[in-house]
Amino acid sequence: MRLNEKRTAPLRIVLSVVTLSCWVLSAQAQSTSGAAPTGVASLKEVFETAWQRQPEARALQSRRDAAQAQAKASGLISPEAPSLEISQRSDRATGNNGAREAEIGIAVPLWLPGQRTASADLAQAEISFVERRLLASQLRLAASVRDAWWNWQRARVDAEMAREQLANARRLAADVARRTQAGDLARSDQHQAEGAVAAAEALAAQAQAALAVALAQLNALTGGLATPESPHNATGEPSPAPAPAARHPLIAELEDRIAVAERTAGLISTQKRSNPELTVATTRDRGAFGERYGQTVLIGIRVPFGAGPRYDARVATAQAEAIEVQSQLILERDRIQADQRGTASRVEAARIQLDAAQRRAKLARESRGFFDKSFRLGETDLPTRLRIEAEAVEAERQEARSRIELATAISAWRQSLGLLPQ
Repeated sequence: MRLNEKRTAPLRIVLSVVTLSCWVLSAQAQSTSGAAPTGVASLKEVFETAWQRQPEARALQSRRDAAQAQAKASGLISPEAPSLEISQRSDRATGNNGAREAEIGIAVPLWLPGQRTASADLAQAEISFVERRLLASQLRLAASVRDAWWNWQRARVDAEMAREQLANARRLAADVARRTQAGDLARSDQHQAEGAVAAAEALAAQAQAALAVALAQLNALTGGLATPESPHNATGEPSPAPAPAARHPLIAELEDRIAVAERTAGLISTQKRSNPELTVATTRDRGAFGERYGQTVLIGIRVPFGAGPRYDARVATAQAEAIEVQSQLILERDRIQADQRGTASRVEAARIQLDAAQRRAKLARESRGFFDKSFRLGETDLPTRLRIEAEAVEAERQEARSRIELATAISAWRQSLGLLPQ
C-alpha cells in the first residue's frame, strides 16, 4: 500500500503542474485577445474613426454655437452692451463750501442705418459656412484616408504574394535537393534552387517592411486602430451612381466663403463711423451748505465723426478677400472637372487591365501545372521550371494588384465627385 502511494504521488504532482500551466496559458490568451483592438472591416469605418480625431470635428459644436450667438446678437436692440456711468463732484479739496454733485447714467450704443440688417445677413452666411466647411474638411480627410488605405492594401497584397513565392521556392528547392541526392539532378541545379529561395526571402523581407510602413501611416490617421488580417476582407467602394450628384463640398465651401466675404463688405459699408450712443442720466447736486439738493435728468446723444482712411482700409480688405475667393472658385471648379474626367478614364482603363491580368494569370497557372508535371518526369530542365514559376508568380501578383488598382480608381473617382467613403 505504501509502495503504491509512493508511485502515484509524483504522478499527481505532474498532473497538477500540467493543469495549472494550462490554466495560466488559457488566462493569458483570453487577456491578450480581450486587450486586442477590434478589427476594422471597411474603409468607411476607418474614415469615421479618423474623423473623430480631427480638430475640426472636436471644435464643430463650438463653431456652431458661435454662429448661432452671432445671429442672436444681430436681433438685439443695441449692437453692443450698454455701459453704466457714475461720477461725483465736490469742493472738499478746494474751498469745502458744501458743493456736491452726483451723477448716474446709462449709455446705449445705437445701430447705424442698415447695420442691423447687414449683421443678420452676415450671421446667416456664417451659419451656412460652418456646415459647408465641415463637409469640405471631411472630404479633404477622406483623400488622405483613401490614399493610406489603398497603399496599405497594395503592401498587403505584395507581402502575401511574396510569402507565397517563398513557400513555392522552398518546396521546389526541397524537391530538387531530394532528386540531387538521388542522382537525378546535378549539384548546380540545387544551387540554382537555393538561390531562388534566397531571392524570395529577400523579396519577402522587403515586402514585409513596406507593409509595416503602410500600416504605420494608416495607424497615424486612426490612432492605432486594428485592421483586417486578410486583404480580401477589405472590399472596395461602389461605383458612383450615374445620377447627377449634389453640389461638390469644396465648391460649396468656396461659394459660402464668397457670401461671407461679400456680406462682410456690406456690413463694413454701413460702418462709416463708430456707433452713436444714447445717454440717459440723472444728477443730484447742491451749491453750498444749507442748500437743498436738486435733481435733474440728462438725455443726450453722441455721434462720432467719419472713420476716414481706417474705414477705406477695412472696405478694401473685405473687397480683396471676396475677389480672391471668387478667383479661387474658378480655378477649383476647373480642377475638379478635369479631375472627374481623368478619374473616370482611369476606372475604365483599370477594368481593362484587370480583365487582361485575369486572363494572363489563368494561362500562367495552367502553364505552371504543365511544366511542374514535366519537370517531375524529367522532361523539363530546372532553369525553365524556375522561369515558369517566376512568370506565374508575377501574373498572380499583377492580377491581385489590378484588383486593388481598380478599387483605388473607383475610390479616386468618388473623391473627385465629392463623395465620402462607403
